[in-house]
Amino acid sequence: MQGNAPVPDEPAPNGQVADAVTGNWVDRYAPAFARPYLRLSRADRPIGTWLLLLPCWWGLVLAMLWDQSPRWEDAWIALGCGLGAWLMRGAGCTWNDITDKDFDAQVERTRSRPIPSGQVTTKQAAVWMVLQSLAALAILLTFNRAAIALGVLSLFPVAIYPFAKRFTWWPQVFLGLAFNWGAMLAWTAHAGALHWPAVILYAAGIAWTLFYDTIYAHQDTEDDALIGVKSTALLFGKDSVQWLKYFLVVTVALMALAIISALTPAASILAMALALVGPWAMGWHMAWQLRGFDPDDSGKMLQLFRANRDTGLIPLIFFVAALLA
Repeated sequence: MQGNAPVPDEPAPNGQVADAVTGNWVDRYAPAFARPYLRLSRADRPIGTWLLLLPCWWGLVLAMLWDQSPRWEDAWIALGCGLGAWLMRGAGCTWNDITDKDFDAQVERTRSRPIPSGQVTTKQAAVWMVLQSLAALAILLTFNRAAIALGVLSLFPVAIYPFAKRFTWWPQVFLGLAFNWGAMLAWTAHAGALHWPAVILYAAGIAWTLFYDTIYAHQDTEDDALIGVKSTALLFGKDSVQWLKYFLVVTVALMALAIISALTPAASILAMALALVGPWAMGWHMAWQLRGFDPDDSGKMLQLFRANRDTGLIPLIFFVAALLA
């Protein structure tokens, strides 16, 4: 594990989750009564919120480039996506922990989570999930009708994902379907309707999720094999690096296609060039991760997984640069 986070046979005495960042704000500053609920929401592990939020911001900025009409309301869409990502990631993780409570108790990395470690009951977790979902709904209702409809539809992949590892070797696909939905939603919140560039961008995000979550899944391959759940890490085995290369290429190619389809013919050559640097640079960052890939080192796998916050920020920076060009 990264840093000196504990990897105990039993939960840490203070309730800290094994793969949380040591010294995170939840364990240091949150009131004691709130800590189990914030841990359910993964507030002590913010990388998931970033991975949910960044496709939203990709979609929003690409939509602004598409119609060349940034508006002040886009600032609220960006902020609303940030708040909504935090809330829905929390609700989704809570749902995941409810459905996986028996599996989590059998996996070293997850047995310290709040439900299997006894910090909260399943009923308390369910109430917390509903509260987070209602708060996210309040934000969603400030967007246009098309975006609201997309937001409601997003609940289907969110609901299905925790069960995917029971029936398919590709649960990472279902995670990608859920985690990148914001690319379409944020585009629609700005543009008023869904268009093909947003769908292609969504597909690029799914390929990216297959990349980073396969890396993540390599932390648990031994336990997953013992308890009978499936993952791309188990499916690919020694061929994982080759598959990760495929996902890298697909991510870059689809994102470039989304940019070209969105910016042709309205954008300037400079804006097009700047935007296209984004997926190119993103691909190099993913290639850097492959150079450090070591499936036998769970700490390294967690470190590489967390590095995907920067991976996702790279194209966003170039999208914004293209908008300002």
